[in-house]
Amino acid sequence: MKTNRSARIVGLSRPPRDDGTTAAITPRSGAVSELILKVTPPRAPRDLLVRRRLTSDDAQLSNRPVTVVQAPAGFGKTSLLVQWRREHLARGAVVAWLSASAGDDPRRFVEALVLAVRVGSGRPAFGQTLLENTVTAPELEGVTAWLAELSQTALDIVLIVDDAERLPPATAPGVLAYLLHNPPPNLRVVVAARGELDLQVDDLVAYGQCVRVGAPVLQFTLAETIELARARCGGRVDADACAQLHESTEGWPLGLQLALAAIERSPDPRTAIRAVSAHSGNLPEYLLGGLLSNLAADDAEFLTRVAVVDHLHPDLCRTLTGTADAAERLARLARDTPVLIAVEESEWLRMHALARDVLRGRFAALPAAEQGEIQARAAQWLADHGLLEEAARQAFEAGQRELAYDLAETGLYDAMIRGRQAEVLDWLDRLPDAEIDRRPRLRLAAAWALALSERHEDAERQVVRILERADVDDALRYECALIRSGAAYYADDPDRFVEIFAPWVDAPPVRDPWLLRTHTNRLAHRALLMGEPAEARLIEERARLGGSGPAFTFIGRWGDFVVGLSRLWEGQVRLVDETMRSVVADAEETLGRRAPLTCMLASVLAAAVWERDRPDEAAALLANRLDVLERAGLPETLLLAYRTLARVAAAGGGEHRALDLLESMHAASVARKLPRLCVASLADQVRLHARRFRPETCRALCAKIDELLARDDLPRGKLWQRSVEVWRALAGANAAIAAQDWPRAIQTLQRAGALAEALNLGRVRIEIMALRAFALDRNAENGLPLLQEAINLAETYGLARLFVDAHPALGDWARRAGAATGGATDASRPGLAPRRPTGMSAEREPAAPRVLPSMVLTPKEREVLELLARNLSNKEIALAMEVGEETVKWHLKNLFGKLSAGTRKHVVRRAQLLGLLEAAA
Repeated sequence: MKTNRSARIVGLSRPPRDDGTTAAITPRSGAVSELILKVTPPRAPRDLLVRRRLTSDDAQLSNRPVTVVQAPAGFGKTSLLVQWRREHLARGAVVAWLSASAGDDPRRFVEALVLAVRVGSGRPAFGQTLLENTVTAPELEGVTAWLAELSQTALDIVLIVDDAERLPPATAPGVLAYLLHNPPPNLRVVVAARGELDLQVDDLVAYGQCVRVGAPVLQFTLAETIELARARCGGRVDADACAQLHESTEGWPLGLQLALAAIERSPDPRTAIRAVSAHSGNLPEYLLGGLLSNLAADDAEFLTRVAVVDHLHPDLCRTLTGTADAAERLARLARDTPVLIAVEESEWLRMHALARDVLRGRFAALPAAEQGEIQARAAQWLADHGLLEEAARQAFEAGQRELAYDLAETGLYDAMIRGRQAEVLDWLDRLPDAEIDRRPRLRLAAAWALALSERHEDAERQVVRILERADVDDALRYECALIRSGAAYYADDPDRFVEIFAPWVDAPPVRDPWLLRTHTNRLAHRALLMGEPAEARLIEERARLGGSGPAFTFIGRWGDFVVGLSRLWEGQVRLVDETMRSVVADAEETLGRRAPLTCMLASVLAAAVWERDRPDEAAALLANRLDVLERAGLPETLLLAYRTLARVAAAGGGEHRALDLLESMHAASVARKLPRLCVASLADQVRLHARRFRPETCRALCAKIDELLARDDLPRGKLWQRSVEVWRALAGANAAIAAQDWPRAIQTLQRAGALAEALNLGRVRIEIMALRAFALDRNAENGLPLLQEAINLAETYGLARLFVDAHPALGDWARRAGAATGGATDASRPGLAPRRPTGMSAEREPAAPRVLPSMVLTPKEREVLELLARNLSNKEIALAMEVGEETVKWHLKNLFGKLSAGTRKHVVRRAQLLGLLEAAA
């Protein structure tokens, strides 16, 4: 989002006298006066978000002499340039700024370049001879002379050219492209422009001399959205609300700024964010109404009619609208507006979600006959090009029900194996039972989608209907077994999962590569449930080389999930952190941030990130994902997500919030009939209360666990019982610690340790080891050797939060023990100390004005400027610097000249404007 430009035009200067006062006004060159505004950098807003992933010293940017930033309006190009300018100034570089315009012919462009360097470097004589000769010099000679004089300055110079798309054809690409291809070693050039301005830098990109920064890179990440929203709205928004806002605006910087401007005025920002996220009410129209109203009438009509489809192709848009210039119109709108977003290396585009919903509202206002005709055309084109599910949806909306059902039968199974189960479940609500009975492949897709959700009982009923048919062969029976075993896994019944899958373990009667890859994933899940995480990883590693394409990308992500979960199972959080980050990012890109599998992958990574003591990152990974995991997540991922968020809340001083999250987990587990997670919820509540030595509360919670496990309707299989007994034993041990009954705590922890060992639960085993050492020490026995072993293992695996999460007193002891050994282990790091609640910070005194390092000013001039900014007199400055007053006057004279200032206050203000002086905080 562009910042406001300074309106100050410095056309006259007052040269200072020796005594620091000013002499008579001396007029400058008229040409310079006209150009001064163009070379004055824009003011950095107070709430400028520093984008840490796009800093100018990033490896992808700092080693390239040329950087080209190209994106439509509203993507924050100028704001990023302002950030880069401040960063370069802080490192001592000279920054020359130039805002381009349509009147910048080659001669005027060279004059602007000269003045930009003068202003940025504080060298009024730079380019004097060059300016005198620009009238008669050929267009490239002026730039060549500018480059030559620049190379002689011995200054590190960064030239920033903003709004380069405004330059006339004689200047861009010609003169500007020449400049980009011939920079001296002390010059870096940054060019920002809208659209597809051709600067002829493909060869520079190929040789690594230039980097392009486009709209996808400029889009805000979730972390940046959270930082911006909290800066604008404070604690009135949480991570979930920020994630909703981020997803609805798709990280579009201008959209975020517009939304936040409306949201921060609302008495309830969370409600306002939900309105934006749901694309309901008048807020989306309010946000985009001005942008859309500025479009030409025929462009607005064009976009209204093509908004009916999810993805745009020039030929599809030509079919929908009947306009021959659809391709050119799409390219122009993608270049000039943020409404359309291009897909990398493809003719396809997509429409921004906010704009699409507003335009679909306008589409709904068209005559019904016209709507139906456009949707029928869309259905035919999409079907002809193999996009069957979307074609079916368009046919259904056009009233062509039989065609819609035929297309759905063919397309939904393919959608399912590509991971788009939400689309399949959406169709289930539209299809009459009679149509599903007529179409067995449709029922198969429905059974798969239902199995991989909380509706596993519905999946079982669909499978029964499939197996009732007379034409069922072994391949179909096997696929039904895969569906039923998956449903059992989602129902948290591992013994039934193993039982259903057992007859097919060694010889699956299929050749379909997708089903065979699914078979491999089932084998890996089975090994994990049997307590063999290393075997599960080995199975997945052997299967990675087979198959390719979108369907295999999805099923391969399931393999990544098993590998990540197996490492987390063992406590190898350092490896999870290293390997799962790219997996989650890729899943967000290909499947969507709120796709069930993406959310499950994120829950694994969030748990590891929390153990690595990065709570904000863990909370961001889970933001606006709990509802998806409640509906369509594996039980283990639901447990990981709730437990991680509860521990983040507790560490931030919000014990009440942590307990509320654990109660919510209990309620979600009851709703999904997951009693093991109910036990886990109660056990974690016991752990929280044991940290405060609340024996009676812990005893009551343990009684609830015993009462729950005494019910007759629970699974009785060995695998289920073994996993739930770990939580019961840990709860009993924590209750004994709360009561300070150390002999009972030691005995219970020994039993819990044996159970964790049998399941290869590495993190739990180390926690139990540490707690047992703590109990031994409190029981007047020597627990230090056991604690030191736990510290060593925690360091190896990267478990920075383990000890303080188990018990604060244990964390303190572990920190002291780690310090005593002299090792800089994770266990002895400050991360084990109780975390200061979010928003709290150590008090500090207001900072004084600070001069940034810069080659514009000498070290003595910088010192004088800093003292001058503190309102010191010449005499006081001289005393502070231990020099004479005449020396101070000499430096002041140089400052007046370099900064084109007439008074002492003007010097300070000009230094702030040019980024040489930071104001007092």
